[in-house]
Amino acid sequence: MVRISIAGGSGNVAREFIDALLATNNHTIIVLTRTAPKDDIDARITQRVVDYDSPEQLVDSLHGIHTVLSFIQILSDVDQKAQKNIIDAAIKAGVKRFAPSEYGSAGTTNMPWYEGKQKIREYLEKVNETGKVLEYCLFQPGLFLNYLAFPHKTSKHLSPLGTVFDYQNKRALLVEGHEDALMTLTTVDDFAAIMARAVDYHGEWPAVGGIQGNKVTVTAIVELGQRLRGQPLSVEKVKIEDLEEGKLTSSWGLEVPHKSVSKEKATAMLKQVTIGMLLSTAKGAWDGSDELNRMFSEYSFTSMEDFLSKGWIKK
Repeated sequence: MVRISIAGGSGNVAREFIDALLATNNHTIIVLTRTAPKDDIDARITQRVVDYDSPEQLVDSLHGIHTVLSFIQILSDVDQKAQKNIIDAAIKAGVKRFAPSEYGSAGTTNMPWYEGKQKIREYLEKVNETGKVLEYCLFQPGLFLNYLAFPHKTSKHLSPLGTVFDYQNKRALLVEGHEDALMTLTTVDDFAAIMARAVDYHGEWPAVGGIQGNKVTVTAIVELGQRLRGQPLSVEKVKIEDLEEGKLTSSWGLEVPHKSVSKEKATAMLKQVTIGMLLSTAKGAWDGSDELNRMFSEYSFTSMEDFLSKGWIKK
């Protein structure tokens, strides 16, 4: 049993992981929060209010902590100051392990909303450049498979989010000439289960922790949607040259923004994310690795068809 600190622990992805960690009953869990403690948090969890702009307070909060996992919303962390301060404090406090706020794609190309992830990847490399002072792992499950059930909620905490594969309206967007681009998709339950195993793992974490629930082509995703919905999906193909120029020539795009995006910025952000998702997929950013599959080879992942059949076969 070790002491685990979770930064940004009130977010929906963090709460999925926390539930899986609580189920093991193996660790002391401390959630770091900027605001007052929340009433709907499990009583087994200690909530600690911290100022992420105060290095001294962070060091005090992390004394005696074995592992720190960050789920801080990177869009709200200007220049990733909070995460950098947590990393610095973790090193000073003698923390053994750290996981930055990743939990998505392997690459960040053409996804400006993920620039913060790249900054933290580079920062972690820098702090260890003359010798390892902090063990860390980039946990990358690809796209949460749950999002393909949009608008239906398929897990306790994760909010539904639309993608370029819109099974609800029987349509999809693809990049012309890149129909065989690969994507990694993992259910949030499988992600949380693997994360809990990683926390229990006694060996050294790999720097990159790819999690492959499913690896399929974008064409296979469309074909599955057609089987589940009982008729062909309307597929629009866009040219990569237009996307590179910031042009979205399709008749539709993403319509529901992430809850972290303000109403004022939503329209521009939705277009940017639609273009970015298409471009990044075509360039392999969502073709994740399988380090944690190999580390926990006994674990049986949920197949895409089995999972989505439960969500769509009755719709």
